[in-house]
Amino acid sequence: MDFALAFFFCFFTVPVLGDNASSKPRSCSDVRQFYSGKGFSLSGVPQTEISGEHLRVCSQGYTCCTSEMEESLSNLSRREFEGLVKEAGRSLQASLNAQYRSFDGYFLELLNGSERSLQESFLSTYGTLYSQNAHIFRDLYGELRRYYRGSSVNLEEALNEFWARLLERLFKAYNPQYAIGDEYLECVAKQTETLRPFGDVPRDLKLKATRAFIAARSFVQGLTVGGEVVRKVSQVPLSPECTRAIMKLMYCPHCRMMASIKPCTNYCRNVMKGCLANQADLDTEWQNLVDALLQVTSRFSGDASVDVVIYSIPLRISEAIFTLQENIMVFTSKVFQACGNPREAGTRSPEDTRKRPNAVVEAKPSPTSSVRLEKLVSDVTSKLREMQQYWVQLPNALCNDKVTAGAANEDKCWNGMARARYLPEVMGDGLASQINNPEVEIDITKPDMIIRQQIMQLKIMTNRLKNAFNGNDVDFQDTTDDVSGSGSGMCADDQCARSPRVIVPNTDRPKLYAYPAENKKVVKGTGSQIQPCVALLLLLLVTLLLRR
Repeated sequence: MDFALAFFFCFFTVPVLGDNASSKPRSCSDVRQFYSGKGFSLSGVPQTEISGEHLRVCSQGYTCCTSEMEESLSNLSRREFEGLVKEAGRSLQASLNAQYRSFDGYFLELLNGSERSLQESFLSTYGTLYSQNAHIFRDLYGELRRYYRGSSVNLEEALNEFWARLLERLFKAYNPQYAIGDEYLECVAKQTETLRPFGDVPRDLKLKATRAFIAARSFVQGLTVGGEVVRKVSQVPLSPECTRAIMKLMYCPHCRMMASIKPCTNYCRNVMKGCLANQADLDTEWQNLVDALLQVTSRFSGDASVDVVIYSIPLRISEAIFTLQENIMVFTSKVFQACGNPREAGTRSPEDTRKRPNAVVEAKPSPTSSVRLEKLVSDVTSKLREMQQYWVQLPNALCNDKVTAGAANEDKCWNGMARARYLPEVMGDGLASQINNPEVEIDITKPDMIIRQQIMQLKIMTNRLKNAFNGNDVDFQDTTDDVSGSGSGMCADDQCARSPRVIVPNTDRPKLYAYPAENKKVVKGTGSQIQPCVALLLLLLVTLLLRR
């Protein structure tokens, strides 16, 4: 009799207990409004909550999201996150481009102003001697511009070529009574190194000009390469694992009807550090690039600064011409000894070619120009220092107070499972530090090849800047496409196919943390209520056997 009563009690009271445990399904009106506001159709969107066994990303309790909704929101979260990363990159790019335009415009104004000064002063000083040979000076400034622009111009050779051509023209102009041909002029050119017709000016100008132009060119090139690296890295697509993590962070609360609850700050940071792990590996080389750029800016001040050197070109050339004029008789005599006497042409030297002209007034940068350069250097120094830790600060920047619940609501935020405190520790920066990231599964043995290629670009550019700071000329051809030799692991952007992400089994996963109960409803909840009844029946059965 006792056994029968127990059996009746267990099986006929279970439905009653089950009905009491389940409440009326909640309305999905808020979710429908949110989903429609994102531009999706409401077709198939439930009116009330449904069972969530079909969900692949969000927890499988009662939900207002269907499989199709979860997939649509996953794709939306991916697009939005990639948009945020690109927007942050565009902001950094804009800053670098603004600095590039400022310096580029200033350097070109210096060159244009120097050339104008030479034309005006030389025309009044040398008259027809200059006007008949003006193309030599135009060609010099043309080569200087081409070199600055990154063309494959050897600056030392360009300067040597200028002095050689100038000597040929002046030697013929100062000796019009002789018929001097090209072969004879070749012989004259060979005497330049020993006779030094222009004194120390060519050597001194070459030293200062190469240092100034190398610094100017490498600096603007460094800004350009930095901007290109940011652009390419910001376009790297998200991995499927990251997309899942972003969906869980941003839109799973909506599916659980917790739209008003923001993510926990540390939870957001772990997701971002996992998704941006490859980008964070740029940090070391990015900081090295910034340091090298700041170092090169020191070449923009002092007596050998770029503005002083460029503005001094007309005066230094004029000094060289004066030196030749002063010593033309001695120089001509020694050339005749080395090359022989040229055939006489039967004309006499015009008097105006032998007399010493009025001195060329030294052109110096205006006070306004100097102040402008100082301000440019000050501004770029400040901006570069601000962006020096950009790649490791990006996760925190994306997890700002507008996105997360903040420190004041650590117990009332979305932790990926429920409204509760987020317990796991925040991961470090970079790919290697994500081996135990609880939010994003990452294969740390497979770095992103596009980003690795950009790290190589930063290394190459930094090395060039260091060489430039030391006054060593470098070749800037195709800087943004440099790829190291075989065995480097680098490849071109369009050849770097994203290989399947193979997840290495992790033998050191973090411990699972006990989160507060989610107050989650279960669709078929009778199993947990039958277990006590089974135990009661077994107890009664044992009692009956003992009585016997």
